[in-house]
Amino acid sequence: MKKWTLLALLLAVLIVLAACGDSEEESGGGEGESYRVGIDTTYPPFEFEEDGEYTGIDIDLIKAIAENQDFEIDFNPMDFGGIIPALQADQLDVAIAGMSITDERKEIVDFSDPYFDAGLSLVVAEDNSDITSLEDLEGKTVAVKSGTTGAQFARDNEAEYGYEISQFEDSPSMFQEVSNGNADVLLEDYPVIAYAIAESELALKTVGERLTGDQYGIAVLKGENAELLEKINAGLQELRDSGEYDEILNKYIAE
Repeated sequence: MKKWTLLALLLAVLIVLAACGDSEEESGGGEGESYRVGIDTTYPPFEFEEDGEYTGIDIDLIKAIAENQDFEIDFNPMDFGGIIPALQADQLDVAIAGMSITDERKEIVDFSDPYFDAGLSLVVAEDNSDITSLEDLEGKTVAVKSGTTGAQFARDNEAEYGYEISQFEDSPSMFQEVSNGNADVLLEDYPVIAYAIAESELALKTVGERLTGDQYGIAVLKGENAELLEKINAGLQELRDSGEYDEILNKYIAE
């Protein structure tokens, strides 16, 4: 009797183990995970929408990393200023949005290895010959995009250079404000404004030297998703080594 009881117990254990094995196989044993990716589609050439599809450097890059590292992604477009709060609220797993690596942001998120060298530029109307540097901004209105390093730079230097700040939620509105003469100058990452001027024929121009030497990184919530961050760095390095990284950049930014 005890023998049959033991056999029944062993059979039950085997059934449970088999069920667990099936479950692990269905989930890929940790492979093929899906992650929610925060993006800002008003930020060409890094992120924008064209013919109903998301495209740009950041979009192509994270897609290539996901394919290389065998995970799925689900894009969540939103205003740039809402991306880090969405990470904190567990509404996103990862963010790629032309996000500059800063000490302030490092207190909230963990960044990947840098994937792009950027830098802020002063941008004025095409016919403006009065502004060429920060020293010319006293009494002027400076347009910035909320949540960006440009906005932070403007706040940090407002008292020293004596200008007023006007904030916007998206880049096109900020560009239009300066084009229309409602603001005197805007602060924007150089590759973004250079692309916008070339592609959209904006009546704007960059002036002076780059104000900063920012680098972009891919972000996850600080202390969370360490395994995902490792995959992102590994994928990024493999794309660099294979030449696919340069192909993605050259697709959108002419050397």
